[in-house]
Amino acid sequence: MQQKSRGWRALEPLAWVGPAIVLIALVVLWPVVEMIRSSFLKISRFGVVQGSNGTANYTKLFAEDDFGGVMFRSLIWVVAVVVLTVLISLALAQLFNQRFPGRKVARWALIAPWAASVLMTAIIFKWMLDPEVGLINMIRRDLGWIDAMGGAAADQLGDASTAMPWLIFVAVFVSVPFTTYALLAGLATIPADVYEAARMDGASKLRTYWSITLPLLRPALTVAALINIMNVFNSFPIIWAMTHGQPGYSTATSTIFMFILKNSNIGESAAMSVINFGMVIVLTAIFLKVSRWKTEVQ
Repeated sequence: MQQKSRGWRALEPLAWVGPAIVLIALVVLWPVVEMIRSSFLKISRFGVVQGSNGTANYTKLFAEDDFGGVMFRSLIWVVAVVVLTVLISLALAQLFNQRFPGRKVARWALIAPWAASVLMTAIIFKWMLDPEVGLINMIRRDLGWIDAMGGAAADQLGDASTAMPWLIFVAVFVSVPFTTYALLAGLATIPADVYEAARMDGASKLRTYWSITLPLLRPALTVAALINIMNVFNSFPIIWAMTHGQPGYSTATSTIFMFILKNSNIGESAAMSVINFGMVIVLTAIFLKVSRWKTEVQ
């Protein structure tokens, strides 16, 4: 009887952990399994499974003329947005961690791009960049920059050389608030006496930031950067709302490319999804390796 009692006590944690395990299995694991399974099936454009297709979906995907360019562009997209977001957020977090008049208002204002819908933000920027009635073109005209920047008919989103920088700008714009607040939370955990000791040792502000603030901020920085990597790689609304990946596929990332493929070949789109999933894992592993997240701060 006592052994039965011990057995039930050993299973008690399952009552708490069990629902979480079931939720993860249904929301994460099952879709991943279905995604991988679908990538080996022949599926009509209407979603009807027509049998096994072996590795033909992957063969067709890798043979796409735009596949290499899309993957390279996806990598540049992630690196550019995440690096710029982190650098800007580090500066803003340090600024907002200081006491100055209107700090509370400034902090609240920073939330606005984060609180607004990403799709709505992208649509607003698309309207602002409209070559005929966009606010940005009006400002360029008032400043006399119209001719220097391509004339009144110049479409900033109609050419990859100008569209990609704008897409990156909008992605950074909506990513900075979360990252800044994550870093602010990290700064709040750093003990004040550490800075006091640095001042007594005669350390400059730059030296203090490099040798004390950044190392102690690493856990928050790692989490913020990791979330940004996953979000940016899988980002869809910004690019789709502003350019649809056009002209051609010149502004399409792998997520946009996957969505476009879905309209003609669901199996090939599923194969692209698997490649995306693998790329996220690889990028995350590389980041964790480079950031040395397991290393203790001395």
